[in-house]
Amino acid sequence: MPQPIEPALSVSELNRRARLLLERDFGQCWVEGELSGVSRPASGHVYFTLKDDRAQLRCALFRNRARFVATPLKDGDRVRLLGKLSIFEPRGDYQLIVDAVQPAGQGDLLVAFEQLKQRLAAEGVFANARPLPFPPRHLLVMTSPTGAAIRDVLAVLATRWPLSRVSVIPVPVQGREAAPAMIRSLALINRDGRFDPDRDALLITRGGGSLEDLWAFNDEHLARAIFHSRLPVMSAVGHEVDVTLADFAADVRAPTPSAAAEQLVPDRRDLAHRLSQLGARLLRAQRGRLDIEAQRLDHLRARLRHPGERLVQQRQHLDQLEGRLQRAMYARLALNRQRQQHAQARLLAFDPRQPLRQAQQRLAHAQTRLHAAMPRQLENHRARLSAVVRELQAVSPLAVLSRGYAILEDDQGQVIRRALDTQPGQGLTARLGEGRLRVEVKRRFSR
Repeated sequence: MPQPIEPALSVSELNRRARLLLERDFGQCWVEGELSGVSRPASGHVYFTLKDDRAQLRCALFRNRARFVATPLKDGDRVRLLGKLSIFEPRGDYQLIVDAVQPAGQGDLLVAFEQLKQRLAAEGVFANARPLPFPPRHLLVMTSPTGAAIRDVLAVLATRWPLSRVSVIPVPVQGREAAPAMIRSLALINRDGRFDPDRDALLITRGGGSLEDLWAFNDEHLARAIFHSRLPVMSAVGHEVDVTLADFAADVRAPTPSAAAEQLVPDRRDLAHRLSQLGARLLRAQRGRLDIEAQRLDHLRARLRHPGERLVQQRQHLDQLEGRLQRAMYARLALNRQRQQHAQARLLAFDPRQPLRQAQQRLAHAQTRLHAAMPRQLENHRARLSAVVRELQAVSPLAVLSRGYAILEDDQGQVIRRALDTQPGQGLTARLGEGRLRVEVKRRFSR
C-alpha cells in the first residue's frame, strides 16, 4: 500500500524556522576572536569574520550600533563581541548580530606576522633591490591558472605590449599546499641544469582576499626562496593595502596584479606616439640641416674665384706693400737726419764749464748753511746735557749724602742695612757726602 507523501518545506521556510529557533533558544553571548575581512559598504553597516586558529564566524554590525564603536575595526584586531546568533535567510548564512564591541588586544596572526617580519629583516632577507628588465624578454608568472590575477595580467600585457612572451607557472595560491608548491616551483626555475637564459623576470601574484587567504605568502621559507632566486622577482599579492612577507623579500613590489603588468612593460600606444614625435623631430632636423648646408654651399660658391684672379690680387697687394716699404724707408732716413742735425747743434752750443760753476755755487751755499747751523746745534746739545745732569743729581745717592747721611759698608763692600748685620768691634767704612771714615762698632741697638 503506498505511503502518504508528507508535505515538504520550502528553503525559505526552513531557514525562517531555523532562525527563530536559534534566536529563541540561544540568546545573547560574548565571543572573543580576531577580525578578518572587515568591509564597510555604503549602507553604513559593517560586515566581518571573527576567527580563531580552528574556526570562523560571520558577523554583522548594523549602522545603529556601529556608530557607538569608538575605534574603527580593522583586520587583525582582537575583540570581544556581545551579540545574538541568527541566520540570514536569503543565503542561509549562520551569523552573529553584534550589539557591542570591546578591544581584546592585537590579533595572533598579526603578532606572528610582525615578529617574523622583524626577524627576517634583521637577517637581511628584505635587502633585494635588483632592477627588472624593461620589458622582459620572457616573463614567468607564478599564480593560479584559473584566478582573476592571471586574467588581469594577461589582459594588461596584451593591451600594452603584445610582443611579451609569457609563461604561466601554475601553483595554488591559498591553503596549506600553496607555500610548499611555490617554493618547489622557485627551486625548479632556478636549478642550474634547467635555467633558461632567456627567462629574465618572475612575477608572483594573486588577487585580493582576507588575511588568512593571503597567509601562504607570509611563509618564512617562501620569503627565503624569493630572496635567493637567481631571477629578479616582482610580487603583486592582493589589493594595494595588502602587504605580505613575499612583497618585502621580492626585488620590486606592485600594489595589484594589473599594476604589476603595467610596471613590467611599456605602453605600445605611448611608444608609438613617442616614435611619431621622434620621427617628426628627425624630419625637422634633417630639413634644417639641409637648409644650413645649402646656405654654406651658396656662400662657398660666392667665395670661389679663378686662380688667375687670386694671382692678380696678390700682385696688387705686393705692389702696395712695396710702395709702403719705400715710403717708410724715406721717412725713417729723414727722421734720422733731423735727429743728427739737432744733436750736432746741441753739441756745438754745449759749454763743459757751466756744470762745474753750478756745482761750486751749490757747494759754497751748503758750507754757509753748515757754518750757521753748527753753533745752534752745539747750544741745543749743551742745554740738553745740563738738563740730564740736573736730573741725575736729583736721583743720585751722593746728593742724599750731601744732606748729612752716610752709607756704611763692611770690608767686603756690602752695604749695612740693619744693626743686627754687624758685630761689636767690627770695623766699617762710612761714605759721606765728601770723603770716607773708618769706624768701629761699640754696641748694637735693635731700635
